[in-house]
Amino acid sequence: MKVAILGFAGQGQSAYHYWNTPENDITICDSDANTPVPDGVDSQLGDDYLSGLNKFDLLIRTPALHPRQIQAANPDSPGILDKVWTNTNEFLKACPTRNVIGVTGTKGKGTTSTLVTHILDAAGFRVHLGGNIGIPPLDMLANAIQPDDWVVLELANFQLIDLKSSPHIAACLMIEPEHLNWHADVDEYVEAKRQLFAHQAENDIAIYYAENNYSKAVAGSSRGLTIPYMTAPGAYVADTANGEEHIMIDGHKICNAKDIQLLGRHNWQNVCAAITTAWNITQDVEAIRKAVVSFRGLPHRLEKVREVDGVTYYNDSFSAAPGATIAAIEAIKGSKVLIVGGVDKNLDLNELARSILIHKEDIHRVLVIGEVGYKIEKALQSHGFDNYDILKNVTMPEIVDHARQIARNGDSVVLSPGTSSFDMFKNFEDRGTKFKNAVNAL
Repeated sequence: MKVAILGFAGQGQSAYHYWNTPENDITICDSDANTPVPDGVDSQLGDDYLSGLNKFDLLIRTPALHPRQIQAANPDSPGILDKVWTNTNEFLKACPTRNVIGVTGTKGKGTTSTLVTHILDAAGFRVHLGGNIGIPPLDMLANAIQPDDWVVLELANFQLIDLKSSPHIAACLMIEPEHLNWHADVDEYVEAKRQLFAHQAENDIAIYYAENNYSKAVAGSSRGLTIPYMTAPGAYVADTANGEEHIMIDGHKICNAKDIQLLGRHNWQNVCAAITTAWNITQDVEAIRKAVVSFRGLPHRLEKVREVDGVTYYNDSFSAAPGATIAAIEAIKGSKVLIVGGVDKNLDLNELARSILIHKEDIHRVLVIGEVGYKIEKALQSHGFDNYDILKNVTMPEIVDHARQIARNGDSVVLSPGTSSFDMFKNFEDRGTKFKNAVNAL
């Protein structure tokens, strides 16, 4: 079979190792003309890497490549997308266990997926975590997955847009408009998320955030049992007689909300999503409580770096949507120097500007960076907020040094960009690591 690997980054390389068998003839296709390919393997590199794809029997799409790009490059082959397959589709087809959990949403996917994994592990299950976080899906097959094991997949819209099957348990977190520089519009973005549920059967389970209409609509496409969280019968936050708040499910008190180590009330949503998901597998209250209260979160998510001269520095580089920055503003109390900006993803920035204005008493200064800076400035001005600095052509050490000079004793300096990093950095990990390195060098 003639197989074309479309895109040769992480998941493309994973696909190559999976399909590189004697019965397959592999061709590597990548937009980078300088992409190194394995010896003896055919390649199609450069600007025309997507042309003439109809000669192949199977096309393996890398997540960042939109299907419409494949169709646009092959106008004389109207059925070209019928040949497109993905690593995620292949994993769901080949996975030795039916016990697969898929988690999607705009923010919180990694935190929720990891917490589900911790809960199941604490309850004594053998569990594997991967997808858009950690291990690429096909690489997980090398871990000797057994029929009774559980698999947790974090899945973004890039993996979901052409998904052909759905996991046994699917969870949809909060959804807000995102990646509109990749999608045609918000409807296409939501439709991509819907695919996680669209192929479920009646014996499958769909979990959704009760307070988000997008999430409810996405999960509503499932034929299985739908369960909301942040309200019964899923996990929710309940006030007690003494004024404290507890995480509850099915009449069981899991923990006091103040014992959750994740910063911000928005993370209570992720905790409730994870508990609701795990509750359909185990009702081991003690294991769930232990996992929840011991979980400290993931790197680059509201991560405290250090305190220097009375100023606390937080790395929230994973923040790639305005809603995530709004959550950071609300989670970190007291006076803040806020660092925002990055790639222009055609997102509406007005809600972010409104939130900054609402919290202006707690926002000492906003530092605006990246190519989207002029749009952020315009949004701030339109809402009457003028306490900001535009930093152009700067490195991360220069950004951190500028923040250090402005910050007062007791302030927090918060990197929470609200958009992607690719204009200035390789990815959000690179952005966050450079921030931490700069802070640790102070």
